[in-house]
Parts: sequence; structure tokens; C-alpha cells
Amino acid sequence: MLNRRHLLHAGLIGGFATIIIGRLGLARAAEAAKTYEVTHTDAEWQTLLSPDQYTVLRHEGTERPFTSPLLHEKRAGNFACAGCDLPLFSSKTKYDSGTGWPSFWTPLDKAVDETQDNSYGMARTAVSCRRCGGHLGHVFNDGPKPTGLRYCMNGVAMKFVPEAA
Repeated sequence: MLNRRHLLHAGLIGGFATIIIGRLGLARAAEAAKTYEVTHTDAEWQTLLSPDQYTVLRHEGTERPFTSPLLHEKRAGNFACAGCDLPLFSSKTKYDSGTGWPSFWTPLDKAVDETQDNSYGMARTAVSCRRCGGHLGHVFNDGPKPTGLRYCMNGVAMKFVPEAA
């Protein structure tokens, strides 16, 4: 039996859902409207990237934990965007977070953009490449000193460039 309380609850839930979806849509529309130095059509990105890179960088996917060879990379150098080669993180800021993804306590200066990500019912900060807009991962505030941040990155979204000898 339907009563006023059921209608009120349904209306409230529908209203909140509309607000949340609307805000998410506005945030994604603003991000999509942003122009980048490196741009390609979707078909070009599919040709330039491996299937896993394409899923992560262009569709905000996530690689399985503990699968990236970059997780164990210990040489001196930089981790660059797999989509456009922009240096993103220095090996000097990499650390083992135990999460299964390459983690850093800070990015290189002016390398990444950060946006609010409310997907999957969580409030997180998404990290993307400043030059091509490729999704890299998320940043959390449970990292080590000196920043207290953990940039939890998908290894497939990056490539390692060792320092010249």
C-alpha cells in the first residue's frame, strides 16, 4: 500500500539522485571542455595506446594491483605519461605504500591536474596529466612526510625514463 511517507521518501531519493548526477555531469562536462596541448581523436588514442593504457588513460580505468612492473622500479629517473611523455613524478618521491600501485608523495611541478571524483559513492581526488588529460590515478592524504600525500598511480598510465648516465 502506497502512502504519503513512501511518496516523500521516493521524492527525496529522486531529488538527491538528480543533484548528485547533475553535479557529476557538470564536473565531467567542465573537464571535457578543457583543452590540452596534446589532443587526439578517440580512434587515434586507441591506435597510440595499448588496450590497458587506453582504458586507464582515456576512460578512467584502474589496473589490477601488483601487476605493474613500475611498482618495483628503483632506478633514478622520472615517471612520464604514457600518453604524451610529460614527466610526472621523480623516482626521488616514490615509495612503497603497500597498496599494489606505484605511489609518490608529490608530483613534479605543474605536471598534473587534480579534480574531485565522486564516482562509486566515494569522494576522492582524481589525478590526470596536465598536458593530455590522461587519467593517472588518485591522491589520498595518508602518505608519508613531508607532504602526507599518497599519489596512487596506475603504472600502465606511465613509463619510466631512467636518468642519463
